[in-house]
Amino acid sequence: MQSSAKLVALILLCALTGCSSFFSKSEGKNAPAALLDFKPNMLVKSVWSVSVGGAANYVFSPAYVAQDVYAAAADGTLVRIDASSGRAVWRINAGMRLTAGVGANDTTVAVAGDKGFILAFDADGKLRWKAQASSEILSAPAVGQGLVVVRSTDNKIAAYDAETGVRKWSVERPLPVLTLRTIPGITIAEQMALVALPGGRMAAFALNNGGVRWEANVGEPKGATELERVADVSGTPVVIGREVCASAYQGRVGCYDLASGALRWAKNFSSEVGVSADERFVFAADNGGAVSAYSRSAGASVWRNDKLAFRHLSAPASFGRAVAVGDLAGYVHFLSREDGSFIGRVGTDGSQILATPIVAGSNLIVQTKSGSVVALATE
Repeated sequence: MQSSAKLVALILLCALTGCSSFFSKSEGKNAPAALLDFKPNMLVKSVWSVSVGGAANYVFSPAYVAQDVYAAAADGTLVRIDASSGRAVWRINAGMRLTAGVGANDTTVAVAGDKGFILAFDADGKLRWKAQASSEILSAPAVGQGLVVVRSTDNKIAAYDAETGVRKWSVERPLPVLTLRTIPGITIAEQMALVALPGGRMAAFALNNGGVRWEANVGEPKGATELERVADVSGTPVVIGREVCASAYQGRVGCYDLASGALRWAKNFSSEVGVSADERFVFAADNGGAVSAYSRSAGASVWRNDKLAFRHLSAPASFGRAVAVGDLAGYVHFLSREDGSFIGRVGTDGSQILATPIVAGSNLIVQTKSGSVVALATE
């Protein structure tokens, strides 16, 4: 009752003051499902593990570039790791606490610092520049096409020159009264920054000047209360071929034409963590802990695995013949890409895996809340 009263008070306060506020989805009263025994038919092993540092109240996602993995932690640690051996090529401290990262390409490594700072380093770990955004940044910067693009919590999207840190453009979008404290991300593709936004929108901005190329509806706000109307786009838009796919909390999962934003298909869905895709399927984990696969071409439901209920899953990742998803206890579950059945499982350090696993060559990389960066391989 106290939590409900506080939330109602928050909504009323924002209605009166015109502010916009974040809230985290309630943990709820549902206990996480017990792990089912099964006979694995895929051997999964840990190749290496590197301790980077804890995430505190943030989400840090590793980046894979040119045979190296870059990872960051809340205490300011930034490390470059050789993806094949797990050897730390260099480890530095950014000089301030960090709130998001990492975005990288072969020349620039970018993270978000406390109070909205953006820090860009070169591939050798030398600070190139520091810039100030308009407010806190919770999602990893996107790096590409000579730019570093960020979205701050006041819903401003800004692009900075990757070499100098000079701001090239800035765009402000409307912000709903209530939004999830999640990490809607940015993908750079086809001279556009594809940005997940609160209020159920996904927008494509021209990289040269920030002009809006198109805007798509992923989750239309519905309901009588502000809480019921929360419909934020979750995770990072995924580009596959000529499509971009995304999901929203209390909204939909679907794919859109990359050039125009026209809807290809959509299904009712609710996710806080986003989607992944490969040449055949789109994979998504919903708020209840079910993992689903949809046909990428038409959105037909292919399979659904609901045996990980309330285990607070990460977004899934396509990995060979498996779909990998992390959970609140640091397990990585490997589901059959074809039918969703369990084919493998491996534990890490016992802390939650928040960020989407990433594929790095023949390995799968996960980063835990406690700060382990782990490379997994299958046989």
